[in-house]
Amino acid sequence: MSTVVPPPRTSVGPLRVERLARVEDGGTLGALLWRAGPGWRMVSSSVLGGGLGERAWVLNAQVSHGYRRTDPDRHLAALAADAGARGTGVGLMTAADVTAHGRAQDGGVGAVATAGLGVRGWAASPAGSATVPHPPGTVNIVVALPVALTDAALVNAVVTATEAKVQALLDAGYDCSGTPTDAVCVAARVPAPGAEVHGFAGPRSPWGARLARAVHRAVRAAAPPS
Repeated sequence: MSTVVPPPRTSVGPLRVERLARVEDGGTLGALLWRAGPGWRMVSSSVLGGGLGERAWVLNAQVSHGYRRTDPDRHLAALAADAGARGTGVGLMTAADVTAHGRAQDGGVGAVATAGLGVRGWAASPAGSATVPHPPGTVNIVVALPVALTDAALVNAVVTATEAKVQALLDAGYDCSGTPTDAVCVAARVPAPGAEVHGFAGPRSPWGARLARAVHRAVRAAAPPS
């Protein structure tokens, strides 16, 4: 495993994403790394660094379509360490080509999305239809807000981002709500003394509306033609 491409950077609002590449299992695989640094609280459904807490980086790593490792958290942690990421972070993975990511910003909110839609469907599918393990095709979303949110608002932001993702997929012509392995990470600032902490992030709140528009455009840009 080795890094083979110097990391060009793309700024998207508060996100500054580096593109990485490595040789693994005889092929070249990509990754996107946001070195957020201190001062961020994140909520995520990720296998590494999931839940809610202060996090310093987010890695969205491409893996092979035949991925069979049973320790993805350790794998992601090793990839982040190889890239020089320090501290506690969030690790996502996907079989999609991360170089084809979408990015958008709206009113200071930045969003980056990768979209692998080979295995997709509706969340509320008939009983027994989702029992077979699925490959990590995955729509991964990372979004950052330049303000502080309460715990409840961070959870609300995950809901808003998910609604915007589904809207984007429908607008792109897909008859689905996503893939079985979609993941999301929402980052907001650690509250500073005396600073406002926002308690709402629904789609009609000021910051939730910006988040929704940014995620919608990022997913639309990432989704391949239906």
